[in-house]
Amino acid sequence: MNSYFFTVTAIPNLDAMSIRGLKVVKMRILGVIKLLTQLHLIVAMLLAVPGAWAETPENRDPEQVVNILHEALIKAMRGGEKLGYRGRFDLLAPVVDQTHDLDFIARTTLGASWNQLDAEQQRTFLDVFRKLSIGTYAGWFKSYEGERFEFLERQSMPRDQVMIRSRLVQSGGETVRFDYILRQGKEGWRIINILADGVSDLALKRVEYRAILQRDGFPTLIDMLKKKIIQTEQG
Repeated sequence: MNSYFFTVTAIPNLDAMSIRGLKVVKMRILGVIKLLTQLHLIVAMLLAVPGAWAETPENRDPEQVVNILHEALIKAMRGGEKLGYRGRFDLLAPVVDQTHDLDFIARTTLGASWNQLDAEQQRTFLDVFRKLSIGTYAGWFKSYEGERFEFLERQSMPRDQVMIRSRLVQSGGETVRFDYILRQGKEGWRIINILADGVSDLALKRVEYRAILQRDGFPTLIDMLKKKIIQTEQG
């Protein structure tokens, strides 16, 4: 017998409203327990610090930066439904912040249009762009079936940039190429572009975002990005 139902029916003076109140309290308690469980999982995963995290960001080489991201993605996948979307987001947020140059990517995405935005608009775009970047990872890497990342090679690129070529090997043996372009700044090596099976994420965003901004204006662009964030959570 359901213990909660038994407890309620065993008290003779409870009216219907009181019972509904107890149900609400129970649901809130269960919500808090679920949240605490997710936080416990996140803390446990963050405490399992890979060796590369012991290095300061300025001293990490490009391979270490990409490896840190890959290890975090695998942890998010292993956490899966136990973490939920919000748990995976919170787990990945500090990793994305330390492995990606999100400011550079955001500015490059808008190009010359960036300088046409006022300070408040720039802050708004950076904030929404960051949430979408982290949310995309949290939405894509949500379950684990034995996948693994493999390092392929490092290549020198123009303008002192570096490409780290890797692949994700899926459980059935299929592979997806992930090539990362990194540049070195004051805070060390950071990812500035990702090519999935040869398709540049930065190039796709550049075309889409600039077209919307120029045709429909800044508010429409922000609304579109917020809708994409919702889609990452629902997907």
